[in-house]
Amino acid sequence: MKIVHVITRLIVGGAQENTLLSCEGLHARGHEVVLITGPSPGREGTLMERAMAGGYQVILEPNLVRNPSPYCDWSAFCSLKRHVTAIKPDIWHTHSSKAGILGRAAAFGRGPRVIHTIHGLPFHPYQNRMVFHAWAGLERWAARRCDKLVVVAEAMRRQALAQHIGRSDQYVTIRSGMEIEKFRFDPTARESVRKRFNIPDSAVVFGTIARLQPLKGHDDILSVARDLIRDIPDIHFMWVGDGIFFDRFSQAINQHNWQKYFTLTGLVPPEEVGNLISAMDVLIHPSYREGLPRAVPQAMLAGRPTITYDCDGANEICINRMTGVLISPGDRHALEAAVRLLAGDMNLRTELGKAGRELAEKEFRSTDMVDRLEALYQAVISGSKTT
Repeated sequence: MKIVHVITRLIVGGAQENTLLSCEGLHARGHEVVLITGPSPGREGTLMERAMAGGYQVILEPNLVRNPSPYCDWSAFCSLKRHVTAIKPDIWHTHSSKAGILGRAAAFGRGPRVIHTIHGLPFHPYQNRMVFHAWAGLERWAARRCDKLVVVAEAMRRQALAQHIGRSDQYVTIRSGMEIEKFRFDPTARESVRKRFNIPDSAVVFGTIARLQPLKGHDDILSVARDLIRDIPDIHFMWVGDGIFFDRFSQAINQHNWQKYFTLTGLVPPEEVGNLISAMDVLIHPSYREGLPRAVPQAMLAGRPTITYDCDGANEICINRMTGVLISPGDRHALEAAVRLLAGDMNLRTELGKAGRELAEKEFRSTDMVDRLEALYQAVISGSKTT
């Protein structure tokens, strides 16, 4: 098959890692793969180097930008139409909302079967209502211009259908796969990472892996840190990631003289994330919106229990008191209680971590994701039913 993937930008993020693993896996199986992507400026890092080394064709579309821009959007749309005509793909697979809307419009009625993956919906409860309904309307329009809608979590299917986006028979759930061996617990990495960041061996480390930006929940952790530090002298927080709030968080930590209790790693290469997880004892993922939080199964693969806000697809992997502790978004009292619980009970951490590892190894293999994508493509080309 000739397969084109289209995504807005190749920053360091879950949708982008999913897309690259899909391209690499399909290319390795002998399919002709093309990746079309926009520029990746800013502090969030880029995966372009890995894409360029993947062995498949990569096309940089400079006008395929994240934020709405009439000129850029029209130019990108016209360019994508030209790519459809020139490449003549069997499958045209879009990712992320902006590329999904422009890409589906560009390919509709021009030959290929069109697939779109919903990694996370562009509308959410924390938006202005006019913005919410504008995005929902665009997604309804775009859903009529594709054959199948892939979701990484059942929650995405429910939320989209609640806004009358697509038909129920268009949806297929395919977990966002990962290279699971890279996240297995490594005691050597645990020791070296703690030494590198001057974290004591005796510390109970609560890690967070997320961009430092709105709705990721870092402020909630800061709000409960004072009492936790007072009562649990061995507690330590490790925040992995960079973003627009990095300087503000650094200043807040310095003002409270919490430097010995917090480590902010800044941006790290994706291949280092597994080692950093090995240095943690618990993952806190207090994000207010996420399709399916990729950091959670990554931590689970290392046998780390998680404390996770119950939003979107989080409860499909963080199963309360089985693989972690699931709490309502923004419930800071419950967040503090969960940290206290896991900080003081090593046996519980071990029990939850073991169950989490078993679940993650079963559900998140990248090879399984590629198997299901390949089967989906073959089915839509042949006209077979898929679920």
